[in-house]
Amino acid sequence: MNILLHGITILPEFHTYIQQLIQVFENQGQAVWVTESLHPSIRDTGSRQSISILPEDNTGMETMDFVISIGGDGTLLDTISRVAAREVPVLGINTGRMGFLATIAKEEIALAAEDLMAGRYALEDRSLVCLESSIPLFDGLNFGLNEFTIHKRDTSSMITVHTYIDGDYLNSYWSDGLIVSTPTGSTGYSLSCGGPLISPIARNFVITPVSPHNLNVRPIVVSDDSEITFKIEGRSEKFLVSLDSRSTPIDASVDLKIKKEKFVAKLVKFPNYSFFDTLRQKLNWGFDMRN
Repeated sequence: MNILLHGITILPEFHTYIQQLIQVFENQGQAVWVTESLHPSIRDTGSRQSISILPEDNTGMETMDFVISIGGDGTLLDTISRVAAREVPVLGINTGRMGFLATIAKEEIALAAEDLMAGRYALEDRSLVCLESSIPLFDGLNFGLNEFTIHKRDTSSMITVHTYIDGDYLNSYWSDGLIVSTPTGSTGYSLSCGGPLISPIARNFVITPVSPHNLNVRPIVVSDDSEITFKIEGRSEKFLVSLDSRSTPIDASVDLKIKKEKFVAKLVKFPNYSFFDTLRQKLNWGFDMRN
């Protein structure tokens, strides 16, 4: 079995836990790989195990049985972009802050690795948002796990985003921008802009305006079988579009269409995982903050 570890930088306080993770896999006779970006941190842990390095162009990703994302939710989003259509199962280990996606705490790393080797897990399919545009964008990485966003750029003036659902006119959003979120992304940027929380296995998109001028405009939930198109207007000649953490400027002549991607992200979940438990913990539901 081939297991790939991916991350950016591992802080010294996590070195011991990562060594435990590698040791569990190697004791089971599994081949451990790391990405080039993570290799310096693995070397700094003092690990003497023989570890192979996956090239930065991700050649050989299709031979991996699991990818372990080590970091925060941003690292897991980057991991999904590397896996792409190969649909290799991804497990998120949280060395960041929020951990809506990377849910395994440092104290649970060794146990999670043992459960993974014993087959005590399930795979949860997460839908992705797909961008089609009239010009190439994002070097072909035209999908995202969390959201697609249109945003104003280099000006304090708002923009107008004319929005259509399956060709039918929905609304013209006078705002700082517009978010189209997956259910997974409903706990991200969309939530901070007043969007609803959606169960990650729901079949929906959430359209959420960013700082809308009209206060009666609210987020709307639509089927993820919908195709959403836009026409952008504004005083600036350039606008920003983003997929998760990847952003690029465009002008108003670029045609944009959002729909559900054909492939999915497969996240590893263990029997004790509950999305609703995570919500309560991360959002402090049920706690009286006055006490």
